[in-house]
Formats: sequence, C-alpha cells, structure tokens
Amino acid sequence: MRKLWMLSVVSLVLTACQHASTDDAPLKIGYIGPITGAAAPYGVDTLNGVQLQVDELNASGGVNGRLIELIVEDGRCNALDAASAAQKLVNIDGVVAIVGGQCSGETLAAAPIVESAGIVMVSPISSSPDVTEAGDFVFRDYPSDALKTAAMAAYFNEEGFSKVAIITENTDFASAFRSSLIDDLGEDKVVFDEVVEPDTKDFRTLVTRLADTDFDVFVANGQTSATIGAMMQQMREQGVTQLAVSHDVGQDKTLIDIAGEAVEGFQAINVPAVSDDSEFGQKIVAAHGGAQSAMAFIAHAYDAMGVLAEAISSVGTDGVAIRDYLYGLSAYDGVVGTFRFDDNGDVVGIPYVLWEVQDGTYVGVKDIDVN
Repeated sequence: MRKLWMLSVVSLVLTACQHASTDDAPLKIGYIGPITGAAAPYGVDTLNGVQLQVDELNASGGVNGRLIELIVEDGRCNALDAASAAQKLVNIDGVVAIVGGQCSGETLAAAPIVESAGIVMVSPISSSPDVTEAGDFVFRDYPSDALKTAAMAAYFNEEGFSKVAIITENTDFASAFRSSLIDDLGEDKVVFDEVVEPDTKDFRTLVTRLADTDFDVFVANGQTSATIGAMMQQMREQGVTQLAVSHDVGQDKTLIDIAGEAVEGFQAINVPAVSDDSEFGQKIVAAHGGAQSAMAFIAHAYDAMGVLAEAISSVGTDGVAIRDYLYGLSAYDGVVGTFRFDDNGDVVGIPYVLWEVQDGTYVGVKDIDVN
C-alpha cells in the first residue's frame, strides 16, 4: 500500500509539474515548405512571412503570454518529404498547429496526418482544387485553382481564344490545374495537351510539334519558374510567338531572371500583389532583403500565421476549438485583404489580377473578381 501511495504522490507531483511548465512553455507551431530544391524561392518567401509574424507576436509578449517556437521542416515540394515532416511535427515536436504546406503536393500528403491527429493546418499558397477535400482540419488563405481556371477560361473566351495549347508538369498542383482548366474550357478547345515529368528542362521535341499546331494561346503549366522558364526560352528560340499565359507560379521574379526576353509579354493570373513600397513590403525588405519570388506569397504566409494566432488567442490550443473558430470566423483583416473561410476551409474574399511582363517587370493589367 505504501508503494502505491508513493506512486500516487509521485504521479500527482509530475502531473502538477507538467501543467505548470505547459502554462508558460513555448507555443510550438510547425512550418512545412520547400526550403531546398527548385521550389525553394517561394518556400523561403513563405517562411520569411511566417517568421516576421512570429517575431512581431513574440515582441509583444507572444500569444496568451506564451512565446511562439517555430519549428521548420523542409517539405521539398514533394509528398514523401512533406508526410515525414508532418509526422515529425505532430508526433515528436508536439506542435499545436502547422503553417503549410506550400506546394499542393506537400499539403495533400500532410493532410491525412494532421486530420488523424486533430491538428489544424493552414496553407498560405497551396491552390490545387484537391485541397478543398483534403480534410476538416485543413485550411488555406490562398484561393483554389478551381476559381483561377474559371477566371482563365473566362479571359480566353473574352479574347476569342478558341484553340488552347497546354504543357503540364506532372505534379499534384499542375495536374489538378490542368484538369480544372480543361473542364472550364471544354475539351473541344484544347488542341495541344502534353504532360511531362517533374523538373523536365528539354521541351524542344514538344515545341517542334507545337509549332506545327494551329493554336491561339499557350498555357505554361509548370510547378516551378525553372520549368516554365525552360518552356518559354525554347518556344521563342523556335519561333513560336503566340501569347503565353500561366498561373501564380508564372508570376515569379526568378522567371524573368531565368528567361529574360523570352517572357516579355508573358501573362499570369494571380492574386493581387503587395508592393515593396508598402509598409509591409518595407518590413520584409528590412528583415529579409525583399522577396525571392513574390511579395504576395510572403503576405499570405504572414496572414496564415496571423489568423492561427488569433484563433489560439481566442480559444486556446485545442485543435477542435481552433478548427471551429476558423470555420466561424466572419472576417480576418490581413495584409492581403479581408477574408474568411468557407465550409471546406477554402478562403473567401481574395480576387484575381491579370499580370503581364512589361519591360522586365510584372504589371497589373486588370482585376478579375470570381468570388
């Protein structure tokens, strides 16, 4: 009996110590994104956005008196690494929420893990339509490509483009974009439709066939600016002059660095930009030297961390409570604008802009509101 009594006392003491240490222990938040590899420019950008939000929150005392500890994992823009990262963050690090993934493949691979654990994950830039059905604990503050492809199809119809050519990199994000765009356009309008393996850099054979095809507009549907840049350089080298249009990956500073004159006049449909000259932009320039890919990616990541912090501040660290808070959110005033989440965790309130490369820089041509 004495032994049992002693064990009970020890158990009570340990429990009390755990509760005491938990009350002021760091609040662990995970990050999953491509820190290395071809997608690293927007992985580094989103990490910088999250880090800036964390730094500001910690400077003001943290969340409910607890400082945030950001635990960073490299998802490398692929499912295997992202799943391993999610397993570590959930089962070893004990995070209360995750910002990520960035690539859609990362988010889709991590989703079953966070869903099973009841841990909320907010993606700043995953846009595959498949993320809509990824799980009850998966949110994103970046619009689905299901809206983006509808906007692209409407733009093509407005311009009278009835013959569309597409080259797609075989990744979760690009493949889902392709399927959604074809659904919105109608198969009869797609006159050239080819899929290449990830990180393909030699498109010359495809471009030779493309040059012999009667088409109005080309969709450069790659996962990274390196892939899109290779497409565009080889197209222009072989004298293919038709307008080329892409999505958010195409509106990347590194694309202009890679492809130069080959992307003059190139267009992309993407979310509104956040100016380098804005108050937020200047903070990023001061802290990290600016954006590697796009200031908008940094801003969406900053807001993803911000809306998570608001939820935790309001309802605590329980995953179900955080989830329900986000579903019930009427409006979050972020750097990217005022938004909320629908019943699938998809963002509502973020419009689109048609961007064009003019004299080596992206210029907004017109707004495309699809909400």
